[in-house]
Amino acid sequence: MPATASTSTDLEIHGAERVFTATRVPVRSLFDHLEAGDSIDDFLEGFPSVTREQVIAVLEESRAHILQST
Repeated sequence: MPATASTSTDLEIHGAERVFTATRVPVRSLFDHLEAGDSIDDFLEGFPSVTREQVIAVLEESRAHILQST
């Protein structure tokens, strides 16, 4: 998934792992929380620097990517 307005990469942050823009929160952590059964609200409570709009944008981008592949 390429960098977008909601995500970015930086070699100085988590070894260039994709993070939510303007944060140090890895996008991977969102998917880890969702896989564990946490809600988006649970995730946002634990990472207040991430906005709901960023989370929704990442989920929409992921959905579009998966649907393009089929």
